[in-house]
Amino acid sequence: MRTRRLLKNSAAEAEQFRRRAALAFLGVVVALAGLAFWYFRLQVWQHEDYVTRSEQNRIKLRPVVPGRGLIYDREGRILADNVPAFRLEVTPNEAGDPERWLPSLARVVELSPEEIETFLETRRVTPGFKPIPLKMRIEPDEVSRFAVDQWRYPGIEIVPYLNRRYLHGPLFAHVVGYVGRVDAQDVETMGEGNAAFSHTGKTGLERSYEEALRGQVGYEKVETNVDGRPMGVVGRVPAVPGADLRLSIDLDLQRAMVAAFGEKEGSAVAIDPRTGQVLAMVSLPSYDTNLFVNGISHADYNALTENPSRPLFNRNVLGGGPPGSTVKPMVGLAGLDSGLRDADDTTLSTGEFRIPGQARGYRDSHRGGHGMVDLRESIAQSVNTYYYKLALEMGIDAFAGYMARYGFGERTGIDLAGENAGVVPSRDYKRSISTEPWYPGETVISGIGQGYWVATALQLVRATAAIANGGDLHPLRLVEARRDGYQAPWQPLPRRTASRITDNPEHLRAVHEGMVATVHGPRGTARATGAGAPYTIAGKTGTSQRSSRKGNISSDPRSLPYHLRHTGLFVGYAPAEAPTIAVAVVVEHGGYGGTAAAPIARAAFDAWLLGKMPEGMDDTGAGAEGAGEAPAATAPEATP
Repeated sequence: MRTRRLLKNSAAEAEQFRRRAALAFLGVVVALAGLAFWYFRLQVWQHEDYVTRSEQNRIKLRPVVPGRGLIYDREGRILADNVPAFRLEVTPNEAGDPERWLPSLARVVELSPEEIETFLETRRVTPGFKPIPLKMRIEPDEVSRFAVDQWRYPGIEIVPYLNRRYLHGPLFAHVVGYVGRVDAQDVETMGEGNAAFSHTGKTGLERSYEEALRGQVGYEKVETNVDGRPMGVVGRVPAVPGADLRLSIDLDLQRAMVAAFGEKEGSAVAIDPRTGQVLAMVSLPSYDTNLFVNGISHADYNALTENPSRPLFNRNVLGGGPPGSTVKPMVGLAGLDSGLRDADDTTLSTGEFRIPGQARGYRDSHRGGHGMVDLRESIAQSVNTYYYKLALEMGIDAFAGYMARYGFGERTGIDLAGENAGVVPSRDYKRSISTEPWYPGETVISGIGQGYWVATALQLVRATAAIANGGDLHPLRLVEARRDGYQAPWQPLPRRTASRITDNPEHLRAVHEGMVATVHGPRGTARATGAGAPYTIAGKTGTSQRSSRKGNISSDPRSLPYHLRHTGLFVGYAPAEAPTIAVAVVVEHGGYGGTAAAPIARAAFDAWLLGKMPEGMDDTGAGAEGAGEAPAATAPEATP
């Protein structure tokens, strides 16, 4: 059987080849077009994005933290500055599990259990890419040891920085305050733009002027290799240093006032009555603010918080209590301005004042009384009866209005956070704490600075300065000027408007004469303080009672248990003819103001006017910590 043989169709095969070749060519063209489009997209449309990504792989932005502004006293002496230091920082994402590297690192750099605990707690709430301080201040020999083995610890590095230092820590603890390590709440308050700061102001002026003191963060563009190691700086946005502050505080006067307290506890403020600028401000006992800068230890913190004398408590700003007889010059001025009294009107002091129809008696400081006294002698001898009667005639509503005019019951404007506004006795205040009506006896004791009164040393010195300067009630201020850069000139802070306490100079003169007689008069309650002074002092003593008399029996406050002893106070100014300094002194457990507080005021006057410092004053002027303090209690009577 013969096999059939198929003949090739050359034309069909050629046509098939041409179709396949065309299809392959079209595929190549489409692929080349897609590739070209992709390259065009990379090189043109997304050029900026990929250049940025490339730069981010090559360039790292490193924040540059500015130097914190310095703080000076009025003479240009540094109170707070910055010193070079090194800290150990860990970036968790790069360092890995702490259990793997922490034990060996602790053999290179000394780490306390508290530092490790703080780091681990911070690590739990901090993003892994953000560096966390492990040890805030490492010694030079530790820096050297770590540098040798740094290759073993990726993500851990030594960072240079400026550490805050307080040259007179305890002396200005309650004025300058301190900075502390930033926590989560601080970051939220400061904003993400300030996340590079490791410290922020916690108390005092460091807190009040935080925004000005910290400056603005800068950046460095650091070129890195493929391993992420720095190769060099290729660009820089400079940081803006914090502003420097110059205070109105005088270092020598501050030292003198602290030294004059000795081991006593209390507070004192000295101001320039012409401007309201604070010349010295003391709260004792105090503490060393340097302990808080890089995190205080548990032992040190417990020692401060468990101290019954409360060294962390700022008595001037947060404290306050009954002003006692130091408020009598203001009450006397209210009597003149209200028209209820003339300066020469007299009141009979028999030793006890009684409200008509009541058996309860309100005693004078002297058994048997002072006899007939006018305004001047009522101030000089601190005659309670004069003010019992005046307050009762004035009525509590008018009384509260005049005291508010003199700055009580309101903040003084001091540039520190948390100032206590105090309390002026009034019906409204009593209604806020009690359902009982207002009683006439409460008006009586208000006239001698007892009862519901709460006044701070800042309020007392401000009102006293208003009497000294002719009636201007100046807002108080600690910071006198600032400069934005070391070469920049100092710019005084704008002065705030003062209010008037009275427009009658004759009334002020009468009160002034009574205050001069307090110190230089033959029967003045502070006559011992004025002895030998080459200048004239105007002042007023006061005693705020912690325990009241029982029945008709009075007691010497110096014979009472320490925690029940009265608070001694003194307010005054000098030289009386042209005052340049006004003071308020509060001595807790001090007894009488004339013996406890007035000598401290005299030391301040001598230091300011004569340059005479207290004997035995040490270089720091830091006060010693005394015994404990009991809560303040009101009493129905005051003594000078």
